[in-house]
Amino acid sequence: MLEIGVQTKDAVDDSCPVQGFAQLREAGFSCVDFSLNGYLVNTDLYQGNANRFFDQTIQELEHFFTPHKEAAKESGIRIHQMHMPYPIYIPTGKPELNDYLWNEVAPKSMQLCDFLSCKYIVIHGFKLARYLGSEQAEWEQTEKFLESIAPMAKEMGITICIENLYDGIAGHLVEGPCCDARKAAERIDRINDRYHAEVLGFCFDTGHANIVGLDFEQFLTTLDYRLKVLHIHDNDGIADLHQIPFTFTKTRENKTSTDWESFIRGLRKIHFDKVLSFETAPVLSSFPEEMKQEVLEFISRIGSYFAEKICPL
Repeated sequence: MLEIGVQTKDAVDDSCPVQGFAQLREAGFSCVDFSLNGYLVNTDLYQGNANRFFDQTIQELEHFFTPHKEAAKESGIRIHQMHMPYPIYIPTGKPELNDYLWNEVAPKSMQLCDFLSCKYIVIHGFKLARYLGSEQAEWEQTEKFLESIAPMAKEMGITICIENLYDGIAGHLVEGPCCDARKAAERIDRINDRYHAEVLGFCFDTGHANIVGLDFEQFLTTLDYRLKVLHIHDNDGIADLHQIPFTFTKTRENKTSTDWESFIRGLRKIHFDKVLSFETAPVLSSFPEEMKQEVLEFISRIGSYFAEKICPL
């Protein structure tokens, strides 16, 4: 049976991590996506603001996250993946901010990933195609960043995962970085061959894929073994809402907005054997606090449904 995971954001509070991890375990989760991006949020970064959380030394940061590490272990929860703060580069940002993101936030994120015994860390590729004139030029800049942390990944046994993204142009959401599975597969193989290690893998985001109209089954089967991490969530095909799967329909006949059958077929075909991880944190703040446990249990049950369909006994 596949394992089920969910974000720590809005589920685990820094003031009492043990309570949050215990609640997740009780709801049926065995893994988490550690929301490191919650400590340096993208909306602030796009405004040119950094809260300097990562100014702390790595020893101070490890001390801060020790209660989380211990609480996860005590609760029987494995920190399977985490999300590096993003964006890690802002095209219109000041040089000092981009330097801070690249040379302070990124390497310390890798060190924290290692400290938390986490195998996978997800990054966002640079959204630069319209600034540089091509997707290839955009990727070359992302690859430069990857080269800065790949040696750490190899040494620590961590796999960095690139993610399919969308971009915004003139009020429309369109394909962003890493939306071509064939190119992603070739790039992953080339970099891993260079390092003689799995320093790079892929994170498939269902919500982003739905927004830009990717063919789930084709994308997943093209990625095949390179797929290491999932971000499972739903939306209306228009906005990145991060809601519970099966929430949205296209018609009154209840045809789902997201092609979950294609998702299941794709994972089944590649014999996916890792974690079905939900990126549904906003849901926990939209429901009343009194319903939090029931909502978590419901998300976990959907994970079990997916697992049963992907790997039938």
